Amino acid sequence: MTPHPTETDKMPALATFDDVKGVLGDMEDAKMVAILGLRPTIVDIEEASMWLAGDRDIFGPGEPLKDVPGQIVALLTADEEEDASRSH
Repeated sequence: MTPHPTETDKMPALATFDDVKGVLGDMEDAKMVAILGLRPTIVDIEEASMWLAGDRDIFGPGEPLKDVPGQIVALLTADEEEDASRSH
């Protein structure tokens, strides 16, 4: 007889430091800590990576990225947005 799944069995695995680094690459320690603080899953970091790579149509044309992947993108692009606003 197969045991019933518990709540922890249903939850996707959280991404580790190595998962984040492997998918999103090297980054400042502060950004890594902030991303890990969001408790992302591997799917979350993969979605953020796809968005950052320009594959936005996967999520629906014109649709913003939501939840944890959206927060990851915001963290990683915050410096770019600040630099753009300073140059205008």
